[in-house]
Amino acid sequence: MAQHVTIGIGPVLFADLEAVARHDAQVVISDDAWAEVRRSRAIIEALADDQQPHYGVSTGFGALATRHIPVELRGQLQRSLIRSHAAGSGPEVEREVVRALMLLRISTLATGRTGIREETLRCYVAMLNAGLTPIVYEYGSLGCSGDLAPLAHCALALMGEGFVRDGSGALIPTGDAFAAAGIAPVTLAEKEGLALINGTDGMLGMLVLAIIDLRRLLKAADITAAMSVEGLLGTDDVFADGLYALRPHPGQAASASNLRMIMAGSEIRESHRTEACTRVQDAYSLRCAPQVAGAVRDTVDHAERVALIELASAIDNPVITLDGRVESNGNFHGAPLGYVLDFLAIAAADLANIAERRTDRFLDKARSSGLNAFLASDPGVDSGHMIAQYTQAAICSELKRLAVPASVDSIPSSAMQEDHVSMGWSAARKLRRGIDGLTRVLAIELLTAARGIEMRSPLQPAPASAAVIAALRAAGAPGSGADRWLAPEIDVAVELVATGAAVAAVESVTGPLN
Repeated sequence: MAQHVTIGIGPVLFADLEAVARHDAQVVISDDAWAEVRRSRAIIEALADDQQPHYGVSTGFGALATRHIPVELRGQLQRSLIRSHAAGSGPEVEREVVRALMLLRISTLATGRTGIREETLRCYVAMLNAGLTPIVYEYGSLGCSGDLAPLAHCALALMGEGFVRDGSGALIPTGDAFAAAGIAPVTLAEKEGLALINGTDGMLGMLVLAIIDLRRLLKAADITAAMSVEGLLGTDDVFADGLYALRPHPGQAASASNLRMIMAGSEIRESHRTEACTRVQDAYSLRCAPQVAGAVRDTVDHAERVALIELASAIDNPVITLDGRVESNGNFHGAPLGYVLDFLAIAAADLANIAERRTDRFLDKARSSGLNAFLASDPGVDSGHMIAQYTQAAICSELKRLAVPASVDSIPSSAMQEDHVSMGWSAARKLRRGIDGLTRVLAIELLTAARGIEMRSPLQPAPASAAVIAALRAAGAPGSGADRWLAPEIDVAVELVATGAAVAAVESVTGPLN
C-alpha cells in the first residue's frame, strides 16, 4: 500500500483513495497543481473589489444570492457560510469516509478550478496528513450543491473551530489539536467558503470505497456459490465456457470461469457423474449463480465508469474555466452518482438473496441430497445451522428495504431555489449498510457450505474448497459436532470474507480469480 500519494491536476486513483482513507497514506501536492492554484487565485482576487455581482464572491448564497455584499463584509460572508452550513446531525460518519471526502476535496482544490488560496489548501493537506478527522454527521446532505453539510464540518475544522478526532480516536477541540500538530487555522477569504463545500466528494468517496469492497465480495460470492453447488451435489456442467458464448455478458463469463476453477478436482462432484444420478437440472440458485453474480459484476463496472468520470472532474460553483472565466453552473448535482449508488444497492441485495437461498437448501432435508436436517449432528437434540439461516434471512430482508432508491426522492430546499436534489449522500449511506449485510450473508453461506461439504466425507472436496475450509478452521470456526455458541463462528467467517482471506486461500490453489 502506498505510503505517499501525489495529488496533481489529474484524477485520484482508486488505490490512492483507499491508501489515504483506510491506511493513512500521506498526501503531497504536485508542483504543477500548486501553479494552477496560484493562477486561479489571482483571478478571484482580481474580482474582489469588483462592484459587479459574482456569486459566492460578492453575493449571498442559494435563495439569498440577490443580496450584494459590500467589500468589508466578504470575509465574514465566507466564515458565516461555513458556520451556518455545518448543521449536520445524528451519528458520526466513519473515519474512512471522512478521510476519503477530504482527499477528494483536496484533489478538486488542486485542479486550480476553485480559486482557493495556497495557504488554505496547505492547511487542508496538513490536517489530513496529521490524522485529524473532523466530526461529520450522518444527516445533513441532500446531494445537491454538493455534500454541503459534511464538507462544511471539515471546513469548520480548517477555521480552528468544532471538534476533531486524532489518530487514536480521541475527541479533541480543533484548536487544541491544531496547536499540538503545529497547524495554524485559516481565516477564509473571498470565494473560499464555497470552494470548500460545493462538491460531490462524500458520495463519490463512498462510491469508490463501495466499488473496491464489492469487487472483493464478488470473488467471495463465487467461492461460496461454488462450495454450495459442490456440497449440494450440483453440477458444474452448466458453467461450461461454450454456454456463455451464447449470451456473452462479460460478468457472467467471468463468474462462470471462477466457478469452474474452484470446483476443479472435486471427488464430491465426480461421485454423482453417473447414470444413477436422476437429477435433470439444479435449482435456479445453483444453476443461475453466474447469471446473477455476473450481472452484479457488470453493474459494478458501470458504476466504476461513472466514478472515474467524477474523479476526473472539478466540481464547484462558480467554477473557474480553463480560459479564466468565473461561471455559475450545476455540476454539483449528484444525480450521476445517486443513480449508480442505488443501482449497486439493488445488485448487492439480489446477490445476498441468492446466497441465502443456497444456504436454505443445505438445511432442508428434503432438498439437501442426503445431509442431516439443518446440518445438525443429532437433529432434534441439535439445531445445527437453523438460526444462522434466520440471521441471513433477516439481513436479506433489510437489504431489500435498503434497495429502495433514494435518488427518486427529491425534496425542495432553500426557498425553492434548490428545488431538485439528488439524495446521493443518502444513497451512499444505505449502500454502505448493504455491503456490510452482503458480507455477513456470504459469510454464513461459507460457514454452512463448509459444514455440508465436510458431511460428505470420506469424499474429498475440490482442493480450492479444502483450502478455504482449512482457513476457516484455522481461524477458529470448528467443524461438525454438537451445538455450540454459533455467533463467534459467524464472526470468524465474516472476517475471512471481509478481509479477503477466503479469496486468498482459494487463489493459493487456483491462481488469480476473475
